[in-house]
Amino acid sequence: MTGTTWVTESGFLETPIMITNTNSVGVVRDAVLKWYLDTDWYSGEDGWYTYPVVAETYDGFLNDIYGFHVKEENVLEAINNSSGGKIAEGNVGGGTGMMCLGFKGGTGTSSRVFKIKDSTYTVGAIVQSNFGAKRNLSIAGVQVGIELKDTLNYIFNAPSKSRRQEGDGSIIVTVATDVPLLPHQLKRIAQRIPLGVGIVGGRGSNGSGDIFLAFSTANENAFDRDETTTVESMANDQLMPVFEATVQAVEEAIINAMVAAETMEGINGNKAYALPHRLLIKILKNYNRIKE
Repeated sequence: MTGTTWVTESGFLETPIMITNTNSVGVVRDAVLKWYLDTDWYSGEDGWYTYPVVAETYDGFLNDIYGFHVKEENVLEAINNSSGGKIAEGNVGGGTGMMCLGFKGGTGTSSRVFKIKDSTYTVGAIVQSNFGAKRNLSIAGVQVGIELKDTLNYIFNAPSKSRRQEGDGSIIVTVATDVPLLPHQLKRIAQRIPLGVGIVGGRGSNGSGDIFLAFSTANENAFDRDETTTVESMANDQLMPVFEATVQAVEEAIINAMVAAETMEGINGNKAYALPHRLLIKILKNYNRIKE
């Protein structure tokens, strides 16, 4: 995830967060800088410095990743078409070529709304989910991966020297909230993200890059290059609902990515199969996780 050194150092997120595949990080980063220039993002300021935040996971199982198909115009289109509200999930955006816990993965999102004293807040998570082994897949506390062990999950026409192992892959998670938090508190939020990943079945395998970022939209006018500003901060003793919401939203976002994803055939005839919905529902009913 490029740009995070400056986020850590400055405490501010100054750029869009872009998510792509491993080999497209460079072109995406460059295109964001181009977008800054075209839109005069820094309002006429000369000599500005920034470093775009671009995260990646490796989709070479399905994608022709060495074809370098992501171009500047694709990046600019993504930024210019961004908006609030619901987003598409599954085989979309950077998540198009992803696999997750033995089945087709992709982009997923989820959120939680909760109260702290008399104020209502939201925590939202978006994942690019591309990790894990089928045997570890767990939903609603049920080891559904074991129950689904005989179902098709992928066809991999790999060269004999392929280094890909079950469980390889990565996950990118971004958590956003309107809770007023300082940078060190947001780091605490990011440190809770792996708990949500682990509940679903992530084990942080050798070939897995698990990269996380959390930011707050509160204190909108905190950034100023010249003047002293005042910000609000939630007390540490009030953060438990934020921690729990983060874990729950991440867990559900991963499941949502898998539920929304569809079977896909990619390069070399490689094929990733979608999570079988009907069979999954049957299993969850057998364990009393779904009631009629």
